[in-house]
Amino acid sequence: MGNKWESVSRKIDWPVFVISGGLLLLFVILSIFNVEAVSKFVNTGFELSIRYFGAYWQLLLLATFIIGLGLSCSRYGSVKLGNLAKPEMSRFKWVSIIVVSGLGAGGVFWAAAEPMYYFMDVPPMHQGISPNTQEAIAPALAQAFMDWGFTAWAVYGAISAIIFMYAHYHKGMPLKPRTLLYPILGDKILTSKWGTFADSFCIIGAAAGTIGPIGFLGLQVSYGLNSLFGIPDSSFTQALIIIGLISVTIISTVTGIDKGIQWFSKLNVIMAVVIAVFILMFGPGAFIIDAFVSSFGFYLSEFINVSTYRQDQEWLGWWMLFFFGWFIGFGPMVAIFVARISRGRTIREVFLAVSVLSSITTNFWFTVLGGSGIFYEMNNAGSVSGPLNENGLPAAIIAIAQQMPLSAIMPAIFLVLTILFVVTTADTMSYTLAMGVTGEGDPPNFVRVFWAVLMGFIAIILINIGTGGINALQSFVVIAAVPVSILLLPSLWHAPQLAKKMAIEQGIVRAESVEAKEKEVVV
Repeated sequence: MGNKWESVSRKIDWPVFVISGGLLLLFVILSIFNVEAVSKFVNTGFELSIRYFGAYWQLLLLATFIIGLGLSCSRYGSVKLGNLAKPEMSRFKWVSIIVVSGLGAGGVFWAAAEPMYYFMDVPPMHQGISPNTQEAIAPALAQAFMDWGFTAWAVYGAISAIIFMYAHYHKGMPLKPRTLLYPILGDKILTSKWGTFADSFCIIGAAAGTIGPIGFLGLQVSYGLNSLFGIPDSSFTQALIIIGLISVTIISTVTGIDKGIQWFSKLNVIMAVVIAVFILMFGPGAFIIDAFVSSFGFYLSEFINVSTYRQDQEWLGWWMLFFFGWFIGFGPMVAIFVARISRGRTIREVFLAVSVLSSITTNFWFTVLGGSGIFYEMNNAGSVSGPLNENGLPAAIIAIAQQMPLSAIMPAIFLVLTILFVVTTADTMSYTLAMGVTGEGDPPNFVRVFWAVLMGFIAIILINIGTGGINALQSFVVIAAVPVSILLLPSLWHAPQLAKKMAIEQGIVRAESVEAKEKEVVV
């Protein structure tokens, strides 16, 4: 037993482990003593982050998508990543894991509520459109598409995965956030203080972003059980729900990517598809399809204008930049996970799966849930907006499900789906955070379990303090996105350089032709 513990201990990057885990625990301790002061401090940091980094984030995400698109459309798109000739898993399983892990809790929490918020209060860049009208549908859904669209998903590894996979599988570097600095620092990243700093903040951002949905799940399911079955909506019920969730998460993350994580992701996708088909066939199917087509067209036509909108700073902070900061905060850790499961895939496949397929799938799912909510609200004013305004996110999906066909069982079905979405986020992040502190593609089970238990423990404490603690943690993710976004910037240059290097090594392009083109550009 002692030898086993010593082996695990040697694999752990203790400075990163102590800094990331210690700061999260410090946040909880301070919240216990004075959650109002913590919330005030975090809100100030949140506002400063949005004010000084908001424009940079918008341009960073846009540039990440454009560069990824350019690489995938070029000959470099055929470059195979991960030093492996064939992929390790089928395309369906691979895409399923990426979509569900990246979407996570947003698949129910925000999919139901966000379009409704925009329908009730039209985003400011679309002035002249009255809320709660037919004309407000396309802008409402299109804004949700932007928040969870091509540019946001691109930060989940559309180009950064190229650096991770080259450095890890070709050069033996660890699967840690610091590896993004490999093209700059080389082997020095293994001992660099900048590397410790990068790992710690990326882990804190991803852990905080996972704890929030775990806490919200406790609130969501507890609210649903109370509404449906009269079970007390209490802290005790919420704690039991989170303990059950973490128990399932531990089983999934310990059994690994090839078993638990893959199985839950596949089950999640199948259940979501069945629900979507059912709603399309027996619910407002024609409305959903029309709304998706028109709203997606609106999203594409306004893509640049909305991506670079800067007028209403307060609105941006509450909505679009909040989500962009969230994606950035998760970015390097999700990209590490994408790198771990994408060996043998091409640059084109990774870009299409991460930034295009995941985005379009998310947008359509948002239309199925959020579009249904808008449909029911238009036919019965207040039926969705009323519960949403009174009880927040947990009430939206229940209010929508109660108006669907098979309304007696649909709310319970959506509660199960919510649990599945959060499990796939929690197990993936437990596994990925363990990779982040060990640098290994298959981290020790002890470390995986530690992160799952720690995130559940913090979530229980924060919801017992009150929603202020959970809300403060959500805002803290945006603050953590500031250093993470700086870490991601060099990828815009280094990913194409490594793509070119691998294209030459794999015989896809000739070195002479690349050099000739570069000389033409200089001239």
